[in-house]
Amino acid sequence: MVTAGSRGIGLAVAGRIVGEGGRVCITARNSDGLDAAVASLGGENVAISVAGKADDPEHQRVAVRAVTAAFGSLDVLVNSAGINPAYGPLTATDARAARKIMDVNVLAALCWSRLALEHGLGADGHGAIVNIASVAGLHPAPGIAYYGVSKAALIGLTVQLAAELAPRVRVNAIAPAVVRTRFAAKLYEADEAAAAAVYPLGRLGEPDDIAAAAAFLASSDAAWITGQTLIVDGGSGLRTSM
Repeated sequence: MVTAGSRGIGLAVAGRIVGEGGRVCITARNSDGLDAAVASLGGENVAISVAGKADDPEHQRVAVRAVTAAFGSLDVLVNSAGINPAYGPLTATDARAARKIMDVNVLAALCWSRLALEHGLGADGHGAIVNIASVAGLHPAPGIAYYGVSKAALIGLTVQLAAELAPRVRVNAIAPAVVRTRFAAKLYEADEAAAAAVYPLGRLGEPDDIAAAAAFLASSDAAWITGQTLIVDGGSGLRTSM
């Protein structure tokens, strides 16, 4: 299951899973976008979708039940859903927006994880959860500070769940830098060349870069990895270490 799987990173992750022989359920708010995504993934033989809000408990229950009904088991959960309706200084962040960010970016990931466990994730001893965090959760992130706070919390959630769920379920996170998606457009659209120039590898991230990391962490190739945050940042962290 991949939340926020109709476009961007979530859709790329779903595509990688299908490309490697898996089947996937994707979720998002817009049913039309989901229908198009399922078609792009190869149709209902390999992909299904359930529309709803990521932080809606009833939607979560319906979606997880749909996975087990369609596929018989749930082996991997990718918590990709995230929002950021608040831009600007941390001290100017509206309290209602802050609560919503935490509800979607952190609490929902916990709720999806709990439901997945209730519906058999890790029952065979080989479950995996991958949380899509951000480098904004690892260091100051001017302009998107509260988003960064939520991603720091998601990284903390990853560590705690990894400790609690071992050895049946491995739990890891990915911390991307700026990836060329509609979600991150405000961070680069004014001057993409200038935004890319700060990365030692000379470009912004692509959804497939994150999908590759997610596929690795979800697979048996990562069978001895849990509680980790894989930084996928085009080398931008090198600037702070020099």
